[in-house]
Amino acid sequence: MQKLLPPFLYAIILINMAVLCWRLDATHYIVYPYNLAGIPLFLFGLLLAVGAKKRFIREGTNVMTFGEPDKLVTQGAFKFSRNPMYLGFAISLFGAAVSLGAGVMSVCGWLTFVIVTDRWYIRFEEQAMRRKFGAVYERYCCQVRRWI
Repeated sequence: MQKLLPPFLYAIILINMAVLCWRLDATHYIVYPYNLAGIPLFLFGLLLAVGAKKRFIREGTNVMTFGEPDKLVTQGAFKFSRNPMYLGFAISLFGAAVSLGAGVMSVCGWLTFVIVTDRWYIRFEEQAMRRKFGAVYERYCCQVRRWI
């Protein structure tokens, strides 16, 4: 079975949020111009995710979710969050939900991403990190929170 990678889940949810919001003519709880506050969140989230990925590349470690971890990265955004790529995607989707008027479908899309990421991707990665790095990873977990 091929595994769904986080960027694809992000893209699928983002597209579905927009399409369902427009097609279903959903109620908008945040109206113009206040919904524009979501744009900086959307962009900040993307920058955080891309910056964290670039940190992995600079450190020469594996970026793939279901691959074997090569190195424990604790610099950059990883000083504040153990999962800044996922945090960035979540912030970006939240910004998209706000931009779309925070309708039920867009908020449910954001929430789906957070739950799937926390329960599937992060749990898988944490198990792999514990196996690979043991006590060093446990100390890191005590110092840095999973999300923020």
